[in-house]
Amino acid sequence: MKNLMQFKDFHYQFKPSLLGIFLTLVCIPLFIKFGLWQYNKAQQKLEIQAAYHHEEVGGVRKFPLSDAKILLDTDWWKYKKITVTGTYETKFQFLLDNQVEGKRVGFHVITPLKINHTSQYVLVNRGWILGKDTHAELPTFPTPEGIQTLTGQIWVPSTKIFTLENEAIIDQSINNKTENWKPVWQHMNIAKYKKSVPFSVSEMVIKLDPTSNAGGFVRNWQVPAERITTHIGYAYQWFGFASATLLIFIYMSFTKVRVEINPSLDIR
Repeated sequence: MKNLMQFKDFHYQFKPSLLGIFLTLVCIPLFIKFGLWQYNKAQQKLEIQAAYHHEEVGGVRKFPLSDAKILLDTDWWKYKKITVTGTYETKFQFLLDNQVEGKRVGFHVITPLKINHTSQYVLVNRGWILGKDTHAELPTFPTPEGIQTLTGQIWVPSTKIFTLENEAIIDQSINNKTENWKPVWQHMNIAKYKKSVPFSVSEMVIKLDPTSNAGGFVRNWQVPAERITTHIGYAYQWFGFASATLLIFIYMSFTKVRVEINPSLDIR
């Protein structure tokens, strides 16, 4: 009769499930893609920030230039510091709504400027003014008359605009340019503005320099490369999700296996 003593031992075996493999192969590339997307957005805004500061300290250019190709090249003009001479046209100026300054809500004053010795107009953002207690009551503000020479930086408004305005109402307003002029706009919509006025206007807008005296208001212009650290933070989060997914997959794929050892088979 054999009297064998058996000892139990354990070891781990890598046995991933098909579901785990599938989820890992799907999630990790997806998380990395989202992380790279956020990282690239941060890099793009860093480039914008660098271009903004470079042009801010650069020389002042006369606007517009005589070169027609450069005049139409909005990318070339972005953030350029310029000087321009002309006359304000108050008939088609408007207030850009929902602009915040020091936690107070107000408007940006947008006034078209007729450029001297041309038939061309350009919109000038003259800065921020405080709104009234009731939103229906519009603030009043002065506009200097006569020829103005101003300095500022070129801003190219985004063409990606989300609006809940009724398109039929917009079209009707465009067809009756003077009679139905809206003094308050929710967005800086250059395409809509160009259709709404009886003159030629540039695709670009001038943000009036804080040192310019040509009828300006509060002008604490923000660098257009905001939220860089936020994008970087989101990128690290997505990369962290990818790393966590890989670690969880590895941890869940190891199975504890029991092994019986017979000491009588141990040969010394």
